[in-house]
Amino acid sequence: MSAGGAFGGNRGARPVPPEKGVFPLDHLHLCDLEKKEYIGCLKTSGHKSEICRSFSKKYLECRMAKNLMAKQDMQELGFWKEDNSEVSKEENMNGRIKG
Repeated sequence: MSAGGAFGGNRGARPVPPEKGVFPLDHLHLCDLEKKEYIGCLKTSGHKSEICRSFSKKYLECRMAKNLMAKQDMQELGFWKEDNSEVSKEENMNGRIKG
């Protein structure tokens, strides 16, 4: 008996793949530096990801460059073009996209 059936799950339901798909693990450690920088930032910031966005962006760019994930426009992944004005940073943090 399957676990899904034992707990009232639908035995005939087919699994649905994730929306973005699956990407390969970095077995060759091609983006280890970027990953360690991002994780280090998370640890020092109390796991506040908005503070570590630049490291997250660098890590994703590395993965795309090394074909560890599909290439996508960074804006589709929630990153905006660099803008040094404090007003734009605040608007981006509040969810408004600057054009």
